[in-house]
Amino acid sequence: MNTRHERLTRLLSRHAALVQRPNAVDELWNNGVCQRYRHPVLTHEHVPIEWRYDLDPATNPRLLERLGINAVFNAGGLYRDGRFLLVARVEGVDRKSFFAVAESPNGIDNFRFWEEPVTLPETDDPDTNVYDMRLVEHEDGCVYGLFCTERRDPSAAPGDTSAAVAQCGIVRTRDFLKWERLPDFRSPSPQQRNVVLHPEFVDGKYAFYTRPQDGFISAGKGGGIGWALSGSIDPAVVGEEIIIDQRVYHTIKELKNGAGAAPIKTDAGWLHIAHGVRSCAAGLRYVLYAFLCDLKDPRKVIAAPGGHFLAPHGEERVGDVSNVLFTNGVVVDSAGTVFIYYASADTRLHVATSDIPTLLDYVQNTPSDAGRSAACVEQRLDLIRRNRAFRKMDPASAGHRV
Repeated sequence: MNTRHERLTRLLSRHAALVQRPNAVDELWNNGVCQRYRHPVLTHEHVPIEWRYDLDPATNPRLLERLGINAVFNAGGLYRDGRFLLVARVEGVDRKSFFAVAESPNGIDNFRFWEEPVTLPETDDPDTNVYDMRLVEHEDGCVYGLFCTERRDPSAAPGDTSAAVAQCGIVRTRDFLKWERLPDFRSPSPQQRNVVLHPEFVDGKYAFYTRPQDGFISAGKGGGIGWALSGSIDPAVVGEEIIIDQRVYHTIKELKNGAGAAPIKTDAGWLHIAHGVRSCAAGLRYVLYAFLCDLKDPRKVIAAPGGHFLAPHGEERVGDVSNVLFTNGVVVDSAGTVFIYYASADTRLHVATSDIPTLLDYVQNTPSDAGRSAACVEQRLDLIRRNRAFRKMDPASAGHRV
């Protein structure tokens, strides 16, 4: 049997090799919109050894894992001073989640967690669980983190230990070390998930993308991604939630849809990357889609491709919650490269890269959902026939089946 010293040496060596492992584009997959990378950027094994093991031989002579980690996923992100910063959801084996900052020099590998996880202040009504922080640098000069705060439903029957209430918690920071907790977001909806802060004032007010829900899981009457304004961030209180991106029958967002990270400001409009959920025989299927809103009127959707541009692929389907892709972190670096940090199966975090011109081409020129099978066939026939006519005029492609 290995000695304690040998076991510790092996643990540290494996961890160092994992953190330093170079990542590369997955050449076997490319839809033209973005590029996937071969390896996840964060997993439960990326969490530092000293966060999981008691290294004191006197109290842990067998070097057992004391505080295990189940998953690392759903990270918000920012690009600052040449560094990529992610605030990841870290879930212990006890099912409780917390936040931790991981940093990388290039955004695709060598992510290292900071020395300690985030110490998140509580409100007078303590959170049972917190997760899925969206980060935004607002024009008021602060960085805000909006996250889901979960508490047991106070109206649940005594024997019901699964009923919960989800709302939006808010923190702000300037250095990612000290976090100021603000009052929880308030809206007319019974529950809230996937709340995102718009990065600029709108009519002098803070603007929010919301997802009104009747229940913890079910959207109920909630119609999709909402839009609401608040005169203050401390506290943030909104009235009417205007649905700007509706749930639609027999689409990728039939059951639920929610905003991802804060939208990217481009010359053509506000570029959104969101998630859509539908039911299937295997349960729920989460995919990523994109749409564009008007630059001057961010409530107005001006372009919306049909379907998804990223869905669970290969090993991404395997994990705690299969068939799920989710993002709450999109980062644009100084060169204009777009880094989409997405989690698979509520287990690990990946990255896909693109650029703003490519994403704008995708959202502006890809056909929208035609709504019916027959209309979708007409869309495809139009594409086939235009390609056939092009090939007749193009000597390079004539006689070659593509």
